[in-house]
Amino acid sequence: MKSTRVRVILAVAAAGAALTACSPAQAGAAAIVGGDRISSSELDRNVQEYQNALGRANVSPSQLQFPGTIPQVVLYQLASAKQYTMLGESKGVAVTDAEIDQVITGAGGQAQYEQQLLQEAVAPSQARDFTRGKLMLTKLMAKYGGGSDEAALRRGQPQVVKELQNVKITWNPRYGELNAQRSQQMPMLFVDSNRFGANPAGAQQQ
Repeated sequence: MKSTRVRVILAVAAAGAALTACSPAQAGAAAIVGGDRISSSELDRNVQEYQNALGRANVSPSQLQFPGTIPQVVLYQLASAKQYTMLGESKGVAVTDAEIDQVITGAGGQAQYEQQLLQEAVAPSQARDFTRGKLMLTKLMAKYGGGSDEAALRRGQPQVVKELQNVKITWNPRYGELNAQRSQQMPMLFVDSNRFGANPAGAQQQ
């Protein structure tokens, strides 16, 4: 069961996603975050690592009911973590290794934490970067909201969503186009761009 804080972060992510760019990425890039490339080879390595981790955990991708294929959701998390970190750093927000360690310890240790992150499409090697990005976002919401309780985080959320526009994400259209109007009827992160032989956005990739 996700904490209130994580639910607020995911709400920001959903709102921020609608503000990012969807134009073609430069050659060899799966996405570009504020000018920083996530290469196709980097994504491929993360997808392979993630799928291997699912296999070791005896978890089928279909059990997770992700809003897209494995490459799509892994890419989305890689780009989002980078976006949150870049925004936080630009606003003077810092997250220490000790703070990341505290989150991991609170989740039951490294192995258990990595297992939990499989449900969020995060490869084990990305656990710390992903956590850093989430903590950056939480701190920024707390800064703008004037506190760390749920009400304060919600107060700070609109300003964070607005400022996420300053760290644009450009997605390679082979993964589809970002769904800027996600709903219960259309929950997918990406919709099929019908270009580059893209798989249907809702199909699960093993």
